[in-house]
Amino acid sequence: MLYLLGVLLMLVGIAVSIALHEIGHLVPAKKFGVKCTQYMVGFGPTIWSRVRGETEYGVKAIPLGGYVRMIGMFPPRPQDEGRLRASSTGRWSQMSEQVRAESLQEVGPGDEDRVFYKLPVWQRLVVMSGGPLMNLLIATVLLTGIITVYGLPQLTAQVSAVAACAPTDVTAEDCEGQPAAPAAAAGLEVGDRILAVDGQAVDDWTGASYLIQQSGSQAELLVERDGAQQTLVADMVVRDRPLLNPDGSVQVDEAGAPVVGPVSYLGASGSLEYVTQPLTEAPAFVGQALMDTAAIFLQLPQKLVGVWEAAFVGEERDAEGPMSVVGVGRVAGEVTSGDLGLLSDSVSARMVLLLSLLASLNIALFVFNMIPLLPLDGGHIAGALWEGLKKTWARLRGLPDPGPVDVAKALPVAYSVAIGLIAMTLLLVYADLVNPIRLGG
Repeated sequence: MLYLLGVLLMLVGIAVSIALHEIGHLVPAKKFGVKCTQYMVGFGPTIWSRVRGETEYGVKAIPLGGYVRMIGMFPPRPQDEGRLRASSTGRWSQMSEQVRAESLQEVGPGDEDRVFYKLPVWQRLVVMSGGPLMNLLIATVLLTGIITVYGLPQLTAQVSAVAACAPTDVTAEDCEGQPAAPAAAAGLEVGDRILAVDGQAVDDWTGASYLIQQSGSQAELLVERDGAQQTLVADMVVRDRPLLNPDGSVQVDEAGAPVVGPVSYLGASGSLEYVTQPLTEAPAFVGQALMDTAAIFLQLPQKLVGVWEAAFVGEERDAEGPMSVVGVGRVAGEVTSGDLGLLSDSVSARMVLLLSLLASLNIALFVFNMIPLLPLDGGHIAGALWEGLKKTWARLRGLPDPGPVDVAKALPVAYSVAIGLIAMTLLLVYADLVNPIRLGG
C-alpha cells in the first residue's frame, strides 16, 4: 500500500510539473495576444476537457507531456503569404509545406495579427522559455525549502563511535594485543561534541579531523557532554591514513588517488546529521544541481549505451544514469515502502527524498527542453534568436527586414529528434522494468 502511495504521489507531482510547464507557455502567450486554442496535459485520447473562452482545457490519457496549441507557430513563405497551400517537389519540402498549410488553416478571420510568428522576437523568447523556466522555478523552490527547512546531510563534530584500539596491523581482526585508541584512553564517549582541538574551535567533523591529524604527539580536546564542557587530553599515535586538506577534503595525487601518509590518529568518528542551511546557500546548491544534470545530458549517448547493456546484457545499472517515468515511479514506491538506508527513516525523511526526486526531475525537464532542437522548446528559442540576429544585422547594414525565420525548414530534424526520443523512452522503460535503478543498492 505504501509503495502504491509513493507511485501515486510521484505521478501527481509529475502531472503538476507538466501542467505548470504548459502554464509557463500559456500565460505569456495570452498576455501578448496570441490565440491559444488548446491547453492539454498529456497526449493521446482526451479523457476530460472544458472550453473556457477561446481555449479548450483538458487532460489526456498518456501523462508523458503536454502542449499549448498556439495559432501560427510556423510562418508561411513570403511568396505564399495569404495562401493556404503551396506546391513543391521533394519529400521533405512537401512535409514542411503541409505543416505550414495546416498552421495557416488555424488562422480564422480577424486572427491574422494574433499568430505566434508575428510576435516580436523578445516576446517569442518569453513564451517559449516560460515552460522550462517554470520547471526551474519548481526545482528551485523545492530544493531551497529542503535545505533551509530540513537540511543537508553533514558530518558534525558529535562523536558517533569510539574505536577500542589503534591497531598497528591493519589486517588485525580484533584488538587482542593492540594498543588502545587514544580517544578511548582519554575518556572520549559517544555523544560528546568536540568544540575545539588544541584551542582552535571547530564547526564540523571535517575541520576537527584536519586539526587532529596535525596535533602531534598530544591533542587537547574541548568537548561538551550533557550540557557541560570539559577538556580531555589524548596521547596520540601515528598511523597511515589519507591526508586531509584544511577544508577536510582528501588530498589526491596527479592520478586522482588519495594520498596516504603518517598522521596523528585519535580513533573516533563524527555523526552524519541533517543540518539546515542559510537561504544564501540556495543559489549555489541549485546551480550545482543544474550543472550536474547538464553534465549527465552531455554524456547521454554514453549513458544510453550503459542502459542498453543493463537491459539486454545484464550489466549493473548506473545509479546516476537516466530513467523513465516508470523508473521514477518505482523509486518513489521504494522510498515510501522500503528501508533505503536513510539517516532517518521517518515520514519527513521519506517526503524530503520524494521532493528531492521531483526537484531533480524538474531540473532535467529544464535542461532537456532547452536543447536547441525542434520539437523541443529550445528549438523555437534558437529560431527566434537566429531571427533576432538576422534582423539586427540587416538593420545595422541598412537592409530591408528579412522577415521571420522559417523554422518549418527544420522539421525534418524535428521528426528525427522525435523518433530518437521515442526510441530512448522505450529503451528506458524496458530497462526500468527488467533492471531498474534501486536506491537501496
